[in-house]
Amino acid sequence: MNEIASQGQLRLAYLRWALVTVPAIVFLGFLSGRLANSGFGNRWFASLNLPALMPPGWAFGVAWTILYILMALAFAIVLHARGARGRRAAVALFLVQLALNLAWSPLFFRAHQVGAALGLILVLALLVALTTALFWRIRPFAGALMLPYLVWLVFASYLNYEVGRLNPDAHRLVAPALQTQI
Repeated sequence: MNEIASQGQLRLAYLRWALVTVPAIVFLGFLSGRLANSGFGNRWFASLNLPALMPPGWAFGVAWTILYILMALAFAIVLHARGARGRRAAVALFLVQLALNLAWSPLFFRAHQVGAALGLILVLALLVALTTALFWRIRPFAGALMLPYLVWLVFASYLNYEVGRLNPDAHRLVAPALQTQI
């Protein structure tokens, strides 16, 4: 019973982690965005002055789906690395940054708190940088999978900053109510 697992067994164990982490994280990201009414369908957001570098609306759904998949795969790699030094801290930090990630959309799109959302995304970017470094120490490929997410957060921080700059009273804007004519 002191046998070492074969490569196939190791791959299967990783696959089991990935089969849990990928759908769970993608679903949580989707749920956060849906509950926050995020995106270009949001009347409050549509009424804002947007930065010139704002991507088209469809790009956010595509980008976040890809990023959540990459994050989940990186997380699965680290979860699979039982016995690795720093694994517990890396897992804890990943879960904290994920919670902050999921909180950003409701803060920005639902509560209209552009300034607070900027503070949150800057803290999030710092935590993701630390998580990426910890993942890299455990498994370099896991850290590499986190790099697109970190780059996107830097870009998203710029967009958040610009929305705040272009709309200093964004928190006071109220989207016009829908009118029904009978």
